[in-house]
Amino acid sequence: MEEFENKERDEIFSKAVRAGKRTYFFDVKITKTEQQYLTITESKKKMDKDSGNFFYEKHKIFLYKEDFDKFADGLNEVIQFINSDQKPIEQEFEKKEEDFSDVKFEDLHSEDKSNAE
Repeated sequence: MEEFENKERDEIFSKAVRAGKRTYFFDVKITKTEQQYLTITESKKKMDKDSGNFFYEKHKIFLYKEDFDKFADGLNEVIQFINSDQKPIEQEFEKKEEDFSDVKFEDLHSEDKSNAE
């Protein structure tokens, strides 16, 4: 019973959003030092193929108050990009490939040998 009371005490606001086969839970909680934070949980009902029983697959993100603005800015930018139906910029993908194209596994192996000595 004590565990339940603690759980109730640290959750101060909750909002569930049903979206097709998924449900998103936005829960505002509070730490022992009275700092508020947000947990975002994605829950999806699935069926175990072996037993035929249903279960809920859950994924959770913990978002702390000091990160809210940066998270919201990033999320808004991504949503605007998707809503504008923009196509990916080829240059950006080429640049990313260049960043990794000069990695040689031989170099990594020789570093391991020098560290062992």
